[in-house]
Amino acid sequence: MATTTRTRTAQTALTTAEKAFALLTCEPDPLAFDARPVPGLPDTTLPLDELRKLLVYERYDSDTTDGLWRQLAHHARECGPAWVVGAIGVALPALTHLAAKISRGHAHHADDVDSEVLAGFLQALRTAALNPPRLWLRLCWAAWRAGAAVVKADDGEELPLDLPSGSRSPKMPYGHPDLLLGRAAAAGLISAEAAELISATRFGDALIEQLAAEIGVAASALRMRRRRAERVLAAAVTQGDLSGPVRSSHAA
Repeated sequence: MATTTRTRTAQTALTTAEKAFALLTCEPDPLAFDARPVPGLPDTTLPLDELRKLLVYERYDSDTTDGLWRQLAHHARECGPAWVVGAIGVALPALTHLAAKISRGHAHHADDVDSEVLAGFLQALRTAALNPPRLWLRLCWAAWRAGAAVVKADDGEELPLDLPSGSRSPKMPYGHPDLLLGRAAAAGLISAEAAELISATRFGDALIEQLAAEIGVAASALRMRRRRAERVLAAAVTQGDLSGPVRSSHAA
């Protein structure tokens, strides 16, 4: 999971969740996760704050990550509010990182972005199908889409009346690939699944062959699907479709 890159001093939904997580994991009786049933994790029981540190500093394959989040999601759904807070706390470094990227350039929306990122993640934690692969990625995309919806309104704001007239350089699209993918999916230029595929294989550690085996399709078909979405994305960037107001379209 990504580490936190944004410093927060105000009380937001994410900082409040962090405080609740700290109370949940303090001595003498911190909430603990039984990692023994999850292949790839240490064969022991870990306090949730130690589990979070492990996930921040170690890289695990998708099978281990899926197993971990299936168990955390199951606990959150079946074992009461403490496990909801616990699961959110384990995800907080990644959620904070996502929220920081979304709200960059939209500081006045930062609190709302935090709230929606958390709400989107929580909704997915409670409702996402647990058996299909890439569970962690799907939870993060749900958080991303919810947070990105907050700043979409800014893209359509009119220029202030007191700006000087004259030629202006066109506004470039968001620079980070995840932001471009999120905007393209939100606009319907590519599907959320195609955005996840590009993110996982181009910027993550997933292999096309691995994903193809997981969903039961040929690797060549998945490569073609990715190539088609990337062509749509490249054309959208070239034409400036991801620079101004997001326009709805049909997904690739």
